[in-house]
Amino acid sequence: MSEILKSIKKDTIKALYFLHGEEPFHIEQIVEKIQSLAIPEHEKGFNEFVLFGKDLNVGALLNYARRFPMMAERQLIIVKDAQQIQGIDQKENQKLIEEYALLPLGTTILVLAFGNAQDERKAWVKAFGKSGVLFNSKKLYDNQLPDFVANYCHGKGVKISPKAIQLLVEHIGNDLKRLTSEIEKVILNIKAGDGIDADLIQKYVGISKEYNVFELQKALIQRDIVKANQIIIYFGNNPKDNPIQPVIIILYNFFSKVLLVHASGEKSDSGIAALLKVNSFFAKDYINAARNYSFTKLRSVIHSLKIADLKSKGVETGEETEGDILKRLVFEILH
Repeated sequence: MSEILKSIKKDTIKALYFLHGEEPFHIEQIVEKIQSLAIPEHEKGFNEFVLFGKDLNVGALLNYARRFPMMAERQLIIVKDAQQIQGIDQKENQKLIEEYALLPLGTTILVLAFGNAQDERKAWVKAFGKSGVLFNSKKLYDNQLPDFVANYCHGKGVKISPKAIQLLVEHIGNDLKRLTSEIEKVILNIKAGDGIDADLIQKYVGISKEYNVFELQKALIQRDIVKANQIIIYFGNNPKDNPIQPVIIILYNFFSKVLLVHASGEKSDSGIAALLKVNSFFAKDYINAARNYSFTKLRSVIHSLKIADLKSKGVETGEETEGDILKRLVFEILH
């Protein structure tokens, strides 16, 4: 995605962009960059059209694409939710789009932004790649999120600490739009030249300083029974702010990695960071957890997490609340 953004300059914008996939953030970034550069502000009223798929059929789309700009060098046609264009799933219509894509009008920039993934094996989709840009925006894996946050902050000229990154990622997950929105909110509240640390994330993103999943994980690493139970009670009393599913997922990911550390026999910070593909700042957490939990116990912990996950989804839950499930889970991990 970054390569496409770098390539979009006023004089190098392609005639065609086919943007699809499950991650809308990257698509929106590309569309915004094109929109900011393609048409001068004073020409936008006549030569920039932002359309929605549900309001178009294929014939209307091609009519827009083939019209000439009004007293200007080029026009910009952006179609959002292009998967909703009427008739776009029909072969005869796809053939018409393919014919246009293979020989696009040089004075038109046509951007099709889809809200889902399309089949890149189809000829009409491939045609966009031959004459323009074909981009599949994929969801990031959890282990890619820290680098995404760090790079985004770097692009804004702001440093962010590893712990702040972890808090953000664990609290928000792979919702890139919300992640970047929360980062922007923090940046607005700091002085020029200041970095972002965990305290700022807790303050402006609304994460409890003492009662969050990061602190729960820390208490479990240290086998701090009192602290772990205080946090679980808080979660049980505030289920809307602390839903059980993200907690289970984060703990499962962590203890699964601790299991890998045990199996590998690796003991150095750098070795563990490389093995787990995490920042070396967090290596000691895995070392301490591996020291405090035997291989056999970790297998039991993973089993307990799987049972808790099933119960959180309504399997053999009975009358247990989310708070009850978490209390039992923490008890089984610590005892």
